[in-house]
Amino acid sequence: MARLARVEYEGAIYHVTVRGNQRQAIFRDDRDRERFLKKLGEYTELYSVRIYAFCLMTNHVHLVLETARPNLGRFMHRLQTAYTVFYNMRHRQVGHLMQGRYKAKPVEGDVYLLKLMRYVHLNPVFTAAEKAKTTPERVADLRAYRWSSYPCYLGRCAWEYVCVRPLLALMAGSTVLRQRAEMRRFVESAIAEPDDEFKEALRASPLCLGGKTFRERLQGLYAAANRKAVKPEDVVLRTMGRNVPVPRVLAVVCGVLRVEEAALRVRSRGTWLRPVLAEALARHAGLTQRAIAALMGLRTGKAVSLQLARLPAALARNRTMARRVVAIHEVLKKEAKF
Repeated sequence: MARLARVEYEGAIYHVTVRGNQRQAIFRDDRDRERFLKKLGEYTELYSVRIYAFCLMTNHVHLVLETARPNLGRFMHRLQTAYTVFYNMRHRQVGHLMQGRYKAKPVEGDVYLLKLMRYVHLNPVFTAAEKAKTTPERVADLRAYRWSSYPCYLGRCAWEYVCVRPLLALMAGSTVLRQRAEMRRFVESAIAEPDDEFKEALRASPLCLGGKTFRERLQGLYAAANRKAVKPEDVVLRTMGRNVPVPRVLAVVCGVLRVEEAALRVRSRGTWLRPVLAEALARHAGLTQRAIAALMGLRTGKAVSLQLARLPAALARNRTMARRVVAIHEVLKKEAKF
């Protein structure tokens, strides 16, 4: 049977799981874990991916992430390849490290996303050994576990690429401190009282995680993708949400690149100005590829998609450009409302 085609679209949220081949360990020690998380951060920046949660277990990984562009496959391929090369060289091993294809379920926000984040973070305290402990002991172990993004939600995390503010904003409280306290109660209460309803929702559909309407919508997208009758740029359910105004994005890009705004809209073979602008608009203004195409005077979102696909290679060849692109993103990230 042919394997099911993936559904990728702008602003898609996924629950991604990666497992070791034949259930073997994919992390032997902390150096392995640190390398995986370092690469995760690098490619998160490169592919405009937003990480909401992660958890590294001995033989598998959970990721909860959002893609600004329909590029999950490219992102995961780069991440898995880079880590596998490192692992095999370090441990003098050959062959596959990961078990087949990674799994990726589209997720409906915000309630399902919030509960998924909790489910992922609780993985370390739902092993057989942890279940034999008392609830206070398991809570202490959860807070002390270094290899998940849960500490980031508590305000003590070294992984700056983890995006905690959108989910913290769903918690009651007018300050970040109160939201963190509410998040802690929300997550840790499920140790003693597991959310069986959510676990049932996880099993309800092998294709996605969400309510009935969302599942029906995704079933249609999967059917279309497998008929090869849909273009990625025509599938838009949710945009990234970073809401820097378009004029401000244009101003920052022009300022860092030291060009006039008119130059960003001029077609010129070999130039990297327009791809940089397209990425900034998708990532920080939340525009779809079709909206970017209209703004830049292009006919379709496909043209924007092609420009974005070529940008990583251009950045790899031109260090000056790469530094300026990083500077653009740093400025705009600070100006985002969340």
